[in-house]
Amino acid sequence: MPASLPSPVEITGAAPVERQDEVLTGEALDFLAALHRRFTPSRNELLTQRAARRADIARTSALDFLPSTAHVRDGDWRVAPCPDALQDRRVEITGPTDRKMTVNACNSGAKVWLADFEDASAPTWQNVVGGQINLMDAFERRIDFTDEKSGKSYELGPAEKMPAVVMRPRGWHLDERHLRVDGEAVPGALVDFGLYFFHNAQRLLDLGKGPYFYLPKLESHLEARLWNEIFVFAQDYRGIPQGTVRATVLIETITAAYEMEEILYELRDHASGLNAGRWDYLFSIVKNFRDAGAKFVLPDRNSVTMTAPFMRAYTELLVRTCHKRGAHAIGGMAAFIPNRRDPEANEQALSKVRVDKDREAADGFDGSWVAHPDLVPVAQESFDAVLGDRPHQKDRLRDEVTVSAEELLAVDSTEAKPTYAGLRNAVQVGTRYIEAWLRGMGAVAIFGLMEDAATAEISRSQIWQWINAGVVLDDTPEGAQRVTPDLVRRVAEEDQAALREELGEEGFAAGEWQRAHDLLLRVALDEKYEEFLTLPAYELL
Repeated sequence: MPASLPSPVEITGAAPVERQDEVLTGEALDFLAALHRRFTPSRNELLTQRAARRADIARTSALDFLPSTAHVRDGDWRVAPCPDALQDRRVEITGPTDRKMTVNACNSGAKVWLADFEDASAPTWQNVVGGQINLMDAFERRIDFTDEKSGKSYELGPAEKMPAVVMRPRGWHLDERHLRVDGEAVPGALVDFGLYFFHNAQRLLDLGKGPYFYLPKLESHLEARLWNEIFVFAQDYRGIPQGTVRATVLIETITAAYEMEEILYELRDHASGLNAGRWDYLFSIVKNFRDAGAKFVLPDRNSVTMTAPFMRAYTELLVRTCHKRGAHAIGGMAAFIPNRRDPEANEQALSKVRVDKDREAADGFDGSWVAHPDLVPVAQESFDAVLGDRPHQKDRLRDEVTVSAEELLAVDSTEAKPTYAGLRNAVQVGTRYIEAWLRGMGAVAIFGLMEDAATAEISRSQIWQWINAGVVLDDTPEGAQRVTPDLVRRVAEEDQAALREELGEEGFAAGEWQRAHDLLLRVALDEKYEEFLTLPAYELL
């Protein structure tokens, strides 16, 4: 019998994770190597194209629908029929794939769980590998969890109530430094997708479901085309029927908003819907139009709601596009964390959630996101009131909606303005999120909201934009004052002092507060804008 060949994948620089060998089997690593060698060159070229497009935006301060794909927008086509497991998506819960969240999400009563390897998960080796183990255990119904602090035990509820799992891999821009093929790091997206698909595609089919994915941070239909090619290859590789994979695309970049129909078209045999988020979408606007003058300066992030005219144009176009093509339209996140110690504040926050979900259901969305199990019944009530016993409302075509290229970019249509309170909040939230991320936490409770990496991205990007646009704040303690690096440093130092007082010197030193402070100031104040906060942050993990 010939000796087995060495694995083409090199595992480097990572302390082994418990049960790692169950995930990183020889066959699974061979699959990752095949994905990497076939598709990473195309991914690299697409990243280069992103940079070229950004240069065009910097030159023109404009975007438009693509003339070259008008035939797609005008064509008569629909995405593939939706599988039964994804017909009803009225409430989706999102969160990382740690063991506790896995159990809680599966028991939440939501129709779908977005199992997140992206913005809600810091890509430590433990999280990358452990998340795969937790999902495998959940599908095999052998997962449980005991909280070390409270002693409370968690275990799965009835199998028939388990939500459909839609896994979100990392974005195209991130590498997985612990896995290398031919001396090159494997893209994190291929690692997350590949390991999940290899181990679970057939397992999920046996359960009457399938390998379903959320695709993050796509910037063009060409990036969707690459994902479609990956799906075709993966299904053939594993002997899974073509069309088994289903993908929902997050329209969370401004460039993708101009290519919604093209993105669905490229994925049409594997597409199930589009999602409309807020923070990453705003982050993308700032990133792409950061040097385009006052017209594109965003006010305080919390003042830019989904009812702002340019955000409403985006969401209404998304619903119309999805239903025209037979796809689900999924709404944005309710990030509120219920506060049982303050019933009055709790009810005020829940009221805002109800208003938001009522609006989405009335606008034609087929479902929406929540971050906490207690919000599942709140969102479900809003959608039940509109849907009744129907699984969705794709029959609402929204033909009356027309959205121009200019309306999607009408950032100056909002009446809110940048404020000193908004600057302080950006510094505080950015620091607190980065500190937790450096400790391996991607979903972080901050000031009563569940935040992920998108929150930190918009926070630091707004600081950068306000400085470089010469924004003047009318409400600083000293009166009207321009946003400068010195002002930001002062706010950050005041926040560090407050944290030292709150935590004590020992508690402060036990965290990652200094490194978080330094990294926030680096990405907010450097003359060169960092494309993604998570790239320099990953170097510190």
